[in-house]
Amino acid sequence: MTLPTLLTGVVPPVCTPLTPDREVDTASLVRLVDHLVRGGVNGLFVLGSTSEVAYLTDRQRALVLDTVVRHVGGQLPVLAGAIDMTTPRVLDHVRALAEAGADAAVVTAPFYTRTHPAEIARHFRLVASRSPVPVLAYDLPVSVHVKLSAELVLELAGEGVLAGLKDSSGAEGAFRSVVTGKRSLPRQFSVLTGSELTVDSALAMGADGVVPGLGNVDPEGYVRLHAAARAGDWERARAEQERLCGLFGMVRAGDPARMGGSSSALGAFKAALHLRGVIACPATAEPQIPLSRQETEAVGKHLAAAGLL
Repeated sequence: MTLPTLLTGVVPPVCTPLTPDREVDTASLVRLVDHLVRGGVNGLFVLGSTSEVAYLTDRQRALVLDTVVRHVGGQLPVLAGAIDMTTPRVLDHVRALAEAGADAAVVTAPFYTRTHPAEIARHFRLVASRSPVPVLAYDLPVSVHVKLSAELVLELAGEGVLAGLKDSSGAEGAFRSVVTGKRSLPRQFSVLTGSELTVDSALAMGADGVVPGLGNVDPEGYVRLHAAARAGDWERARAEQERLCGLFGMVRAGDPARMGGSSSALGAFKAALHLRGVIACPATAEPQIPLSRQETEAVGKHLAAAGLL
């Protein structure tokens, strides 16, 4: 399936189920994809932050992508992260994901290296010029330590370098600038929020869709939220958003004295999927710290409160 000119709706960043010995659990991954498709999502994003892409070997990345593309079979567009430090390494990933059948590449600014804004712009132009599939920018300053400016994003969108933006920056003013600025572009450009908590606000601004990690756990909830917003039923959208905000509290289940936020959040998503019977094992990749039994029970309480257990 080719990427729509304008990608819209709910595009969850798919978790990567692992076995106890930290190999990709393809059977659980297939069940997770089925769970998301039944939930009514509009696309799938693999090999992003929620997929634990930074922890996966190239072999594991390839296995995840091949499993999802083959199983989806063109029912939905599949976006794949080409996440790496520098342009040559990103281009290797782009070639691989295009050959595997992904419909678009999702690319961050370079990281580890210190970059100038001109070098970041050059990075995206080079990647797009050599990519067989459309390229979306992934604005993720918490991980790559640089914020993509609205001006740069709109400039690259206007040139046709970028087909869209996944904004996980949390900078709502800059996000709004992209949403309003895209109205003057000569071509379609998809603007997607990566926030689980302010989707109703983003859609009210004019965003095209959402890429919510929590959408792995409750895809139907985000689909209902998106539908309510598109129908202009903002009261129903706000109610659904507030229910999802309560459910999102599961990401704080892990004790911050013994684990980082990534261990807690990804561990909670996987614990929730395990408790819901979607994946066989809630393991996260090393060196993340697993949730304890008590912390997993706390995740279960959030599921029960949201009507999901």
